[in-house]
Amino acid sequence: MGIPENPSSPAPVVVRLAAYSKTDQAEILGSGDDPFGIAFTGLTWLPKDEHFAVRHEGRLVAHAGLLRLPVAIGEARTEVIGVGGVAVAPDMQGRGLARLVVTAALEHARTMGPRHALLFCRPPLVPLYARLGWHPLDGDVLVGQPEGRLATMPLRTMVTPLHNGDHWPAGPVRLLSLPM
Repeated sequence: MGIPENPSSPAPVVVRLAAYSKTDQAEILGSGDDPFGIAFTGLTWLPKDEHFAVRHEGRLVAHAGLLRLPVAIGEARTEVIGVGGVAVAPDMQGRGLARLVVTAALEHARTMGPRHALLFCRPPLVPLYARLGWHPLDGDVLVGQPEGRLATMPLRTMVTPLHNGDHWPAGPVRLLSLPM
């Protein structure tokens, strides 16, 4: 669990949100033009369907979203749970809140059916996700874009099993939708 800077303040609480708006995102990250640092990708992204957040002293300070997505791995088609929109307020980073909100989201993801979760992240975040049990994929990952175009994902693709004993299959990966 995340540790508050002030030991006398209550511990952060993970909540499930019915919706997650641009206002909610701005409460966590501020209102900058590129809060996730991914505008350079030029990609179109899907909104998430399920939202988990950390509320601390009445304020949203962290978020993780989930979306069920079709994927092709080699010739096989399956589904994954896409994890995206992971954010921690800059003034609250380093307190375990990413672990807290991603863990809560993955607990729910385990009930959704697919065997793996997948996310895309900037290279500096790979060590953080590795500490949380995620594994980077080797090779390019193709993602859908508007008008049926395919694009090579410029961010690192990472996966984690949702159930013990599940292993990511070998083969090229193509997300059969827009990325999340």
